[in-house]
Amino acid sequence: MRLLLDTHIYLWWLTDSPALGDRARELVARSDAVYVSTVSIWEAGIKWQAGKLPVPPDDLVMGIERCNFVELPITSQHAVAASRLPLHHRDPFDRMLVAQAIAEPMHLLTSDKALESYSALVQIV
Repeated sequence: MRLLLDTHIYLWWLTDSPALGDRARELVARSDAVYVSTVSIWEAGIKWQAGKLPVPPDDLVMGIERCNFVELPITSQHAVAASRLPLHHRDPFDRMLVAQAIAEPMHLLTSDKALESYSALVQIV
């Protein structure tokens, strides 16, 4: 199984947060490949610049390789897929993650239940 991490899941993984439960840890461990989207780095960078996130984006980029994850760039195919999603969720970063999961396809690991209505590929933990 290929797994795409939502931004908060990736941050929880990097910081070994207790918010990341056993099921999420098991899914990451059992996955054939784990991806972190460029959109997550972008979103985290905006939050870091606003003082809402203590981890600088450079650390997040280095963490992808350190954790043996794979960076998933945003492609034009992903942009088209995002434009076709219904407006169940207004956050453009989350909508792009859903679009990437559907377009690739791969499972999106998140705790955001609002994303569940988009696809069976969205895994809530």
